Amino acid sequence: MFKQLLGEYDKNHAHISIFPGAGGEDAKDWANMLLDMYVKYAQRRGWKISYIDDRAIDVKGEYAYGNLKNEAGVHRLVRISPFDSKKLRHTSFALVEVLPELPHLEYQQMQIPAEDLRFETYRSSGPGGQNVNKRETAVRAVHLPTGISAASQNERSQVQNKEKALNLLKSKLFKLMEARQDKELKNLRTQVKPEWGSQIRSYVLHPYQQVKDHRTKVVSHQPDKVLEGDLDKFITAELEL
Repeated sequence: MFKQLLGEYDKNHAHISIFPGAGGEDAKDWANMLLDMYVKYAQRRGWKISYIDDRAIDVKGEYAYGNLKNEAGVHRLVRISPFDSKKLRHTSFALVEVLPELPHLEYQQMQIPAEDLRFETYRSSGPGGQNVNKRETAVRAVHLPTGISAASQNERSQVQNKEKALNLLKSKLFKLMEARQDKELKNLRTQVKPEWGSQIRSYVLHPYQQVKDHRTKVVSHQPDKVLEGDLDKFITAELEL
C-alpha cells in the first residue's frame, strides 16, 4: 500500500471537475479532452462513471480518490490548433479539480445555514452541449460566504439535482475545512491560474510527441496512449513520492 493511499478519504469515490483556462476555444476543447482521458482511465480500472455537468464526473471505485487526487492542478497542451485556419501552434491550459465523495452520514451531519446558500436553476444540457431538457432542472448551489459553488444537471428532477449539487458543495467545504487547520480560510481551488508557468503536466503534440510530469519528471513519448487513459505510470510515480 502506498503511503499516499492512507489518507482519511483515499478509499472513497471521486468527483472530477475541469475548468478551461487561457486559450479560448482551444482551452475548452482541451478541457473536454482531459475529461475523456479520465473517463477512459476509470474504465480501464473497472470503475463506474456518471456525468454530473458538462465537464464534471463522478468516479465510483475503491481508492478512486486516492489514485486521482494528485491529478489536481493545471494541465498544459501544445498542438496545431484545429480552430486556427492558418494551422498555427497553440498552447492551452485547463485546471483539474479532484474531490472525495464523502460518506452519506457526513453529508447529513454537515448543516449549512439557509442564509449562507443560494440555489440557481438552469436548463440541463448533455456532455456535448446539446440541450436535452426544456425545463430548468439543473441546479447550481452557491456558498455565499466563500463564493464556492457546485452544480448538477444529469439527475432526472430538479429536486435530485439540488441534493447532488448540495452534496458536492459540502465536499468542497470539507476540503476547505481541512486546509483551515493551520491556515486562513482560502478558496478550495488551486491557488494558481490555469496559465503559463503553473502547470503540473505538459502534453506536447507538436513539434514533437511528449507528455511530461513536472513534479515526478516522468515522461511518455506516446501522448496518444496517455490521452486514451494510459495514466498508470504517472499516477504510480506520484503515489511513490
